[in-house]
Amino acid sequence: MGRNRVTRSNKQSKCDSVRAYYRIFRRLASLRRRTAVPPAHAHGKHVLRVTAMYIEPAAFRASSAESLAVSETPTAVWIQCLPSPLFAGKKAPLKTYEEVQPLLQQGRKRDLKILIRENSWPINSAVRASLWPALCKQHQHGKSMLDGFYWDMVTQVFGTVELPDKPIMLPPFVEATHCLGYHLTRKGRAVADRVVSVLGYACPDITYSPSLYPITAALLHFMPEEECYHCMASLVASKEKMFITQTKLLNEVTWKTVMQIAKKHASAAQHLSRLSGAIGPERIYADWQWWILAALPFPHLVRVLDCFFHEGIKVFYRVALAILILFHKHSTNQNSEWYAEATKNGVDHAVDKFCRNMPASPTKLLRTAFSIRALSSQYISRVFIKTEMTLKSKQVITGSRLVRSRSSDNLPTSQSQVNIQMMSHTLTIREGSHSPGPRALSMGVYPIQAIKSQILDQSDLFTLWSWLPVRITMYQPVLLYTTEEHGCSLTTFYVRVEHHEPTLLMIKTCNNEVFGAYCSTRWFERNQKDERGNRQAYFGTGETFLFSLYPERAKYPWVGCSANADGKAEERVAHGSELFMAADSKMITIGGGDGQAIWMDENIRFGKTDRCSTFNNPPLCPSGDFEIRVLEVYGFSGA
Repeated sequence: MGRNRVTRSNKQSKCDSVRAYYRIFRRLASLRRRTAVPPAHAHGKHVLRVTAMYIEPAAFRASSAESLAVSETPTAVWIQCLPSPLFAGKKAPLKTYEEVQPLLQQGRKRDLKILIRENSWPINSAVRASLWPALCKQHQHGKSMLDGFYWDMVTQVFGTVELPDKPIMLPPFVEATHCLGYHLTRKGRAVADRVVSVLGYACPDITYSPSLYPITAALLHFMPEEECYHCMASLVASKEKMFITQTKLLNEVTWKTVMQIAKKHASAAQHLSRLSGAIGPERIYADWQWWILAALPFPHLVRVLDCFFHEGIKVFYRVALAILILFHKHSTNQNSEWYAEATKNGVDHAVDKFCRNMPASPTKLLRTAFSIRALSSQYISRVFIKTEMTLKSKQVITGSRLVRSRSSDNLPTSQSQVNIQMMSHTLTIREGSHSPGPRALSMGVYPIQAIKSQILDQSDLFTLWSWLPVRITMYQPVLLYTTEEHGCSLTTFYVRVEHHEPTLLMIKTCNNEVFGAYCSTRWFERNQKDERGNRQAYFGTGETFLFSLYPERAKYPWVGCSANADGKAEERVAHGSELFMAADSKMITIGGGDGQAIWMDENIRFGKTDRCSTFNNPPLCPSGDFEIRVLEVYGFSGA
C-alpha cells in the first residue's frame, strides 16, 4: 500500500515536471513568434536601411514568392526558417558574416558550401546584406568594376540617374509573364527594371533569359541598386559555373537536363509521367524553374538562393528533384489531396499548387535536395553537354514545337547576331509597301533613350533603330551635325561628319515629311581617287539603305540584298544599281541610277528625291522637291 502511494507520488511528480516544462516551452515559442519578424517600420534597421524603401511591408506576411495574400497566422511561414525553440539548446548558433568571411578570403569553397547549407538564417537576417554580394563577387570574370561604373552606364542609357516617371522598356530577353517582383514597392520595381535594362545594354549577347529579372528582384531585398547590378553582372559573366541561362537553346537544355536526371529517381519521374497523361512530361518539366522562382514560399526561395549564389544552377536542379520527390511522397496515395488535384486539374497545376503550399520547411527541402545521391556536378555537366549537343544537331527549340533554331541561340556572341540577324534589316521593301515592325534586339534600342532629336520621337527612333545592322545598335549614338545648332553649310557638314563611319542622316522638310539614309562609308571617301588618278564619283557599300518615316513608314535596302535573299547571289548586279553615295563641294547624293534618291545643295536648304535603281525606291516625298527644315546627322561612338 505504502509502495503504491510512493509510485503514484513519483508519477505525479514527473507529470508535474513535464507540464511545467511544456508551459516554459509554450512561453518560449510565443516569445520567439513575437520577436522573429520585425515590424514593418523596423525592416530597414534589421536588413539594410537603403533597401527598405524597395520592399512592401506586407512582404513579411506573404506566404508565397508571387502572391501578397496574407495568411491567418502571418508569422508561421517565417518561423519555418528559424530553429525550433525545443532544440535551441542543442543546435549551434547561426554564423555571422564575420565568421563566414575568412572562408571566402581563403578560398575554402567546400567548407563554405557546407556552412551555407547548414545555417538556416531567418528571412530578416542582416547577414545576407554582406554575404550575397561576397558570394556573387567570387564568380566575377576579369577586372572588378570601378566605383561609379554603374551610374555612368545609367547616365549613358537613360541620360539621367533619376528614376523616370514612365515605365522603363525592358529588354526583349525578359519574359514579361515572369517579371516577379517579390513584394517590391513601385519604386523597387522601377529600380529592378533599370538594373535589368542596363544589364541588357552592357551584355548584348543575352537573347533570352527569363530567370534574370526574378533573381534581380530578390537581390534588391538585401542590397542597394548599384551592388545588385554588380552581383548580376558577376553571375552573367561567370565562366566556372552557370547561374543564368542567356539563350533559348540553353533554357531548353536546362529543363531537358532536369527531365534526364529525374530518371535516376525512377519512382518520382515515372509517377509524374503517369499523372501527366495526354499533355506529356515535357510540358511539366519546361516550367521547372518556376516551381522554384514563382511558386515556392519566399522564405524557401531565399534559403535556396543562399546556396545558389555559391554553388550555381546545380542547386536549382537538386531543389527541383527534391520537389518531385516530396510531391511523389504526398500524391502516391489515391486518396490524397494532391492525387485528386493532379487528376482534376492536371499534374502541372498540381505541382505548382504543391510548391505554393510546400509542406516541408526550407531546412527539410534543402536537406532532401542535398541528400540525393549519385548526382555530382560532373554527372550533371555530362548530361547538360550531351543534351545541348543533341539539340544543336537537331536544331530544335522549346517544347513540342519543332522549329529551326536561331544561330544567335546556338552561338551567343555579337558576331553570330551580325551573321544571322543581318537579313532582318535587308528585307526587300517593294514600292508602296510598309516596312515590317521593329525587330526584337537584345539591347539595341537602349542607347537611343538618351537622344533628344528635333525630328523623331522615341517611337520613330525605336523603329529606325530596329532597321540598323545589329552590330551598330551596340554603340552609343552621337549627334555630329544639326542645322539647328551648326548652321546650313556643306563645309561645316564635312568638317564635323566626314571622318565618321557609319553615319545616319535624318531630314525633316518644311512639309513635315521625314526620311533619310544610313550611310555605311565615311564621307571623306569623296576625296579618294581610282587607279587612273580620277576622283571617284560614287562610293559606299551595300549596307547603305534609305528609309521613310512620314508620311510613309518604309525601309529601302540595296537591291542587291533582294538578289541574295532570293538565292540569286551569283547574278551580277548592274553598275547602275551600285551607286550608293556621292559628294563634292556643291552637293550630296545618296542613291543613283535613273535618278537620285536624295540630293541636297551646298547650302543644305533645298533638295530633291526620285526613284533610283540602287534602292528601287519611290520618291521619298510626294512632290519630289523639298525644302529642308532640319537635318540631323548621327555617328556611333566606338564603331
